[in-house]
Amino acid sequence: MEQPRSKFSDPLIVMLIAGLCCLLWGSAYPSIKLGYVAFHILPADIASKYVFAGYRFSLAGILLLLLYRFGFRRKLKLSGREWAGVGLLGVLQTGLQYMFFYVGVANTTGVKGSIMNATTTFFSVVLAHFIYKNDKLSRNKIVGCVLGFIGVIIVNFHADLLTFSFSFTGEGFIIIAALVFSITAIYAKRLTATIDVMMITGVSLLAGGVMLTLLGLSLGGRVTHFSWESTINLVYLALLSSVAFCLWNVLLKYNKVGRVSVYNFLIPIFGALLSALFLGETIWELKNLIALVLVSVGIYLVNRVSSLRMTKIR
Repeated sequence: MEQPRSKFSDPLIVMLIAGLCCLLWGSAYPSIKLGYVAFHILPADIASKYVFAGYRFSLAGILLLLLYRFGFRRKLKLSGREWAGVGLLGVLQTGLQYMFFYVGVANTTGVKGSIMNATTTFFSVVLAHFIYKNDKLSRNKIVGCVLGFIGVIIVNFHADLLTFSFSFTGEGFIIIAALVFSITAIYAKRLTATIDVMMITGVSLLAGGVMLTLLGLSLGGRVTHFSWESTINLVYLALLSSVAFCLWNVLLKYNKVGRVSVYNFLIPIFGALLSALFLGETIWELKNLIALVLVSVGIYLVNRVSSLRMTKIR
C-alpha cells in the first residue's frame, strides 16, 4: 500500500535528510577508530569492541526514548506483538549488523571500510525489486547502481589500479553488515506502517545495544579509561546513531526503499574524506576522484527516474 503524500516525500527533502544521515554514518568510521584508541581497546580484543558498541547503542536508544516520552509527551505503549517485532529489529539491525561492523572496521582502514559499506545500496535496490511491486529495477536504475558499484570497487585498488586486497574479517565483515542492514531496512519499513518511527528507533537501538553489551561482557570484554576525550567520543557516536537511524526510518516510511537506499553511496565519500581528515589516511588520489564521479552519476540516474515518474503522475 502506498504511504500518504508527505513533505518527507519531496525530492529535495529526501536528498537533504538522506545526505545528512550518510554524513553522520560516514563520520562513524573515524570516530569508532578514535574511540578504540581513547578507550585503549586493542585490535584483537573483539569482546571489548562489542561492549563499546553496546554502550553506544544503549545510550542512543535511551536518549531517543526519553525524548519521545518527556519531550513529545508520548506514552511508551505497544502491544506484545509490536514489542516483539521492534525487539527483533533491534537484535538484527543493531545487534547482528554491528557484531560484524565493529570487527570489520577494526581490520581495515576507515577509507576502505566506508567504501565497502556502500554495497548496502546495491543490496537494498535489488532486494526491493523482488519484494515490492512498485519498486522494480529500471534500465536507468540498473545503470546508476552499476556505476556506483564500480566506483566502490575502484577505490579498493591501490594507486596503480593493479593490486587489489581483501580481508574476510575486514572488508568481508563490512559487506556482511551491509547485507544485514539492507534486509532489516525492509523489515523496518514494514513496522513504520503501524508504529511511531521514533519509538521503533529508540527501542531497536536499546535492544541491540543491550544484546551487544551482554555478549561482550560474557566474553570477558571491558570498556574502561573513561576521560573527557573518550566520553565525548562515545556520546557523539550515540547521538549520530539516534539522529541518523530515526531520520532514515522516517524516509523509509514515506518513500520507496530503492529511492532512499541509493543515497548510501554517499557514505563512502563522507567516510573516506573524514577518515583522511581525522586519521591521516590517503584519499586524494585519481582513483578516488573517479569513484566520486561514478557514485554521483549513479545517484543522479536513480533519482532522475523517480523525478520523471512523479512529474508524469502530477
